[in-house]
Amino acid sequence: MPHSLVLNLQPRSPIPPGYLTGKHLHALFLTLVSSVDRTLGDHLHEQKTEKAFTLSPLQVYGRVDEYHPINSFLQWEHTQIIPAGTPCWWRISLLDDALFGHLAPLWLNLNPDHPWHLGPADLVITSILGTPQSTQPWANFSSYPQLYDQASNETRQITFIFATPATFRQGKYDSALPTRECVFNSLINRWNRYSSIPFPETSVESLFPSFFDIQTELVNHPDGKWAGCVGTISYHILGSVSPDTIRQINALADFALYSGIGRKTPMGMGMVRRLNKSCMSRC
Repeated sequence: MPHSLVLNLQPRSPIPPGYLTGKHLHALFLTLVSSVDRTLGDHLHEQKTEKAFTLSPLQVYGRVDEYHPINSFLQWEHTQIIPAGTPCWWRISLLDDALFGHLAPLWLNLNPDHPWHLGPADLVITSILGTPQSTQPWANFSSYPQLYDQASNETRQITFIFATPATFRQGKYDSALPTRECVFNSLINRWNRYSSIPFPETSVESLFPSFFDIQTELVNHPDGKWAGCVGTISYHILGSVSPDTIRQINALADFALYSGIGRKTPMGMGMVRRLNKSCMSRC
């Protein structure tokens, strides 16, 4: 069952920007896992290929994007210290039922006084959101059968916001251009890996971009800079397409909230969610 959990955090001491990178947040997540299951933490640390979780960059409450008041991009890099006492949030998504089950003791026995270390800083987890919130669109949960059963078999418009830069492997190199193959094959691969309802790759052949307002951004990583795509893009299902295929495409679009899209999602890249019509009309 995919889960998108939002952890509310508060640093007890200042967090230097050098410790707010994807690498350090990835290490913090492995520390959380190891606190309840050392073997699982070691296993996740050793994984080199597809991982069953994604992480967001650390976000500061109260930050307002003046150009995108409703569907704001997330902050993927920090250049200033986060002062002690600053309310923050951090999204963790889990794609594997077993992974959520192993971590249940962490969520159920939350100690808001227990400090966790992010570099030289101590921070505490004050609460965890795991259900939809009107003010927090990144918290949710759903089983794979529910995602499929509740997906529309009529809706032909799919709109995503790329909230952190997304990049895609194409052969030996990476590309920041969100083509239908890059976006939806990334979703299909993760869906087929973790769900029991396999989808064919041919389901994307009817998709064509109908609107895009995108730009490239650079993200610093220990092994160099990565160019990624941020912005809004819509795809439309064209032609004579079966209701089953339309349902599959809509299920994948809803799944994007949990799975992310493209490369380096455990490092904060490729955070994507679907926009509904009511949300788009307010932007």
